[in-house]
Amino acid sequence: MAAYFARAGRAFSLAYSFRRLKHSANTLIRNKVLLAAGVLTAPGDLSFMTRIALYPGTFDPLTNGHLDIIGRAVKLVDHLIIGVAVNAAKQPLFSLDERVAMVKAQAAQFADETVIEVRPFEGLLMHFAEQVGAQSIVRGLRAVSDFEYEFQMVAMNQQLNDDIETVFLMADPRHQAISSRLVKEIASLGGEVSAFVPPAIETLLKERLA
Repeated sequence: MAAYFARAGRAFSLAYSFRRLKHSANTLIRNKVLLAAGVLTAPGDLSFMTRIALYPGTFDPLTNGHLDIIGRAVKLVDHLIIGVAVNAAKQPLFSLDERVAMVKAQAAQFADETVIEVRPFEGLLMHFAEQVGAQSIVRGLRAVSDFEYEFQMVAMNQQLNDDIETVFLMADPRHQAISSRLVKEIASLGGEVSAFVPPAIETLLKERLA
């Protein structure tokens, strides 16, 4: 298991570095064109060109539902930050470092034109969003119960910082019933979870719960 997380970290670092360079080059070319066309008047105007979104979660473990949201969020922004919450109150099955590593390993497949960064965080979500410069927070919705909770959270977050918007993405119908809690419960009782998580995550679950 330790070897898996080590390899995953190295693979993500290499992929992330290459794609970040590629993305930076593409952004630079685009900005030069806009400057030449007079759309931008000075280099200082370039700050608004990078669309940064934050997708927060505990990811204990990462599920196919999470990957669905990540895969769709990268189409909307230039830089997606996946925030892995400490969330000790939930008594996570995997450590923070393990969860960061599994998210890095699985999210690398989407980092084509968009920069993906995986970072741990603790404390208030809005404080972390401000710290990383996010203009929006991405949330996935599975059911009406999710909406009721998220609606309340948005109202509170707007009181804290109304410059940061919340973007809701509806879960793919195939993933609407998936939650990390249910996946762990099914796996702990010997059930089959291959339809809910990537193969590598399924292996880690079986090893941890053996």
